[in-house]
Amino acid sequence: MPAFFKALEKIKPVYDWTYKIMMFICKLLLIGDILITSWAVAGRYIPFISDPHWSEEIVLTLMAYMAVLSATLAIRRRAHIRMTAFDTYLPKKVLVVSDLLADIAVMVLGVVLVIYGIRFCNSPLSIRGKYASIPTLSKFWQYLPIPVAGVGMIVFELEQVFLHLEELFVKDNEKEAA
Repeated sequence: MPAFFKALEKIKPVYDWTYKIMMFICKLLLIGDILITSWAVAGRYIPFISDPHWSEEIVLTLMAYMAVLSATLAIRRRAHIRMTAFDTYLPKKVLVVSDLLADIAVMVLGVVLVIYGIRFCNSPLSIRGKYASIPTLSKFWQYLPIPVAGVGMIVFELEQVFLHLEELFVKDNEKEAA
């Protein structure tokens, strides 16, 4: 069994790379949000700057992307809010099993997000619907964060599940020997 987990360690750079790319995208989205919002606020109060009519919808769309992508990043860092009041009183194996079950449940949620997110992205409302302030832009872009978040959740939850399984099945001395 330790050989299996040692082989899985070889794909850790892929998770690291995915995490860095998603973090970079979140940073770009935040910068875009700040710039567009600053432009819109300045356009309302400074006479020679015009307020873009599309700013609110684009800012909200960027915020939706940022929210779901950063949620997937929190999965990787195990930074989501969780109930830990009894963690000090539970045996380590029970704690690992409960974390494993929680991560499997979140992974199932990721699968649901992918399935229904793709349905929403392919729905007539998404394909034919347009932004009110930008009639050339499809509502597809508003629904796309749903399946993107699902894929991110699945990817990072797989890593967490394998880490929990390794904790359950590989003894500390076997980890050191490998």
